[in-house]
Amino acid sequence: MEGIVTSLDSSPQAVQGAENAQGTSRGHGPQPVHATEAAKQIPPAAVARLTIYLRALNTLLSDGVERVSSESLAEASGVSSSTLRKDLSYVGSYGTRGVGYEVQYLSRHISAALGLTHDWKVAIVGAGNLGKALARYGGFESRGFDVVAIFDADQMVVGNEVGWLRVSDAADMEAVLQRTGANMVVLALPATVAQAVCDRVVAAGVHSILSFAPVMLQVPAGVNLRKVDMATELQILAYHAQRAQTPDQTA
Repeated sequence: MEGIVTSLDSSPQAVQGAENAQGTSRGHGPQPVHATEAAKQIPPAAVARLTIYLRALNTLLSDGVERVSSESLAEASGVSSSTLRKDLSYVGSYGTRGVGYEVQYLSRHISAALGLTHDWKVAIVGAGNLGKALARYGGFESRGFDVVAIFDADQMVVGNEVGWLRVSDAADMEAVLQRTGANMVVLALPATVAQAVCDRVVAAGVHSILSFAPVMLQVPAGVNLRKVDMATELQILAYHAQRAQTPDQTA
């Protein structure tokens, strides 16, 4: 079966430092979020939108904004106010009527619910154009993801520097994953080898995988697998573009 991320981490580290929004609105001061609250089962679509809210909140923080209304945050995130409020209810953040949300507080609260208070160490398998671009991307660290290794099987590539990393031999993947403490792996591989590498990653104890390989991978229960297929997304985009350009034939 293919694993999909549908629930959030409930460990104490994931909720450390988070606060209870209802406690704040009642005037009793910030209260810690209990692990059971942060671990509520959240629909996958809501999880995806929470990441968008977090990005919008962090942009507001960088602009020096301290408070934001649900309407403004919803508009910045491309959703309705009712959708925003429902999504935030999953993590226990309701804001204060007439005042809105405290930006820094809500950002911390969502980060805790999404497990971003962990140290996430990411390894990339595949040092082709995509893998190298991902390894060089500077935006991961600010979001709590530290790229600690990149692998390739091509001996002409092994040893080359990519950003601040040196390409490791894919034959040594298990040992390097253990040494670096990587707990997430990105597969930037051809379809022909993706399943075999995925199996090795799972056997090495890494259960969070993001795959760019254009193939359906099979993983055991308990393994979280996310798939990004850019070709499929472009095909969907082409369909909608064609519909926009073609006169309605049903009239």
